[in-house]
Amino acid sequence: METLIDERAYSKLRWRCRRGLLENDLFIERFFAAHENGLSEAEADGLMQLMDLSDNDLLDLLLARKEPQDDLANPRVLHVLSQLRTPK
Repeated sequence: METLIDERAYSKLRWRCRRGLLENDLFIERFFAAHENGLSEAEADGLMQLMDLSDNDLLDLLLARKEPQDDLANPRVLHVLSQLRTPK
């Protein structure tokens, strides 16, 4: 079983995920609403890697205009990206 992040780490992650583009925020808020009962450390890591992108690059990934490349094309990012793209 995967280890869940604690409440403090969850709060910090939500703060880090605030974006400048409303479109990105809508995807991210939907993701957090679906996972409010807990995120695994792997999911949090994948999400943090996505948050290192510029807003426009992130939006291209969320809208499937592009796919992750190089170091970003790892299992953690791909898993979180599929969750972000899937409406709940």
